[in-house]
Amino acid sequence: MAHKLGLIGVGAIARKQHLPAIAANPGFTLVAAASLAGEIEGTHVPLYRDHRTMLAAHPEIDAVVICTPPRARLGPAVDAIAAGKHVLLEKPPATTIGEIDHIAGLAAGSGRVLHTAWHSQYNRGVERAAELLAGKTLASLHIDWKENVHQYHPGQTWIWQAGGFGVFDAGVNGLSILTRILAPLPFVTDATLAIPAGAEVPIAAEVTFSNGTDARFTGSFDWDWRGPDRREIHLTTTDGMRIALTNSGGRLVVDGAELLNPSRREYPEIYAHFDTLLRTGQSSVHTAPLAIVADILLAGRPHAVGPVTP
Repeated sequence: MAHKLGLIGVGAIARKQHLPAIAANPGFTLVAAASLAGEIEGTHVPLYRDHRTMLAAHPEIDAVVICTPPRARLGPAVDAIAAGKHVLLEKPPATTIGEIDHIAGLAAGSGRVLHTAWHSQYNRGVERAAELLAGKTLASLHIDWKENVHQYHPGQTWIWQAGGFGVFDAGVNGLSILTRILAPLPFVTDATLAIPAGAEVPIAAEVTFSNGTDARFTGSFDWDWRGPDRREIHLTTTDGMRIALTNSGGRLVVDGAELLNPSRREYPEIYAHFDTLLRTGQSSVHTAPLAIVADILLAGRPHAVGPVTP
């Protein structure tokens, strides 16, 4: 029997990724949605202005998918769990680690499934890279995560407010890959943060990491990038193996030879995993990418730059 879903937040990411993935998975049926803005074209799914109204009107809902901006996720998640629903959270799962820990505690105490869906971790190259790096020692690492914010968030202002993450709304995807492929995790030692006029969070950042050795770990994050997207991680091990994860972890190159470059299926894989979690009663809660962003913002030295311009 298919799981009955309620969708909270019908913005760009929900329309582009979640709705098609739900429709393509026979394990799920979308029953209703709630959103202050947006619409669900070509369906008869009822749309409510308030998630509480949706939950009250549809007691048959088994689980909710929350795709609101991060600062608006805590309330709907708490209300859904209180109503006996399982929860899937779009990344980043909350504004702070304290919030997601609170949500996770409520879910565990209520016997509900909670899934933090870090979509970039679901690319096949990521899993294979983790296997190749197991037991290896890193000599160097560099991550480039560079996009044009106006392509993905045109006209949106919440991303520049405290809790909106700025460049790390995108950059956290690359960091989520690092937390999947590396053990132990590197930690932040230094960062510079470019804060646009009128914004509270960075549009760009340069970061230095360490794993307690002399290995050089760096990261460059830019949301005002004017060229083709660059979502790449380059690693070298002490025994000379060179690994490149490009295309958000979708393409894997080892020692100059391409090993994997399949079509990306991040969101279908998220829902396949969520289906398994629901059927087994297991939660999947992963806070390490959020912790790294928090450390970057704590350690970062801000400097002012001009306002955000298209």
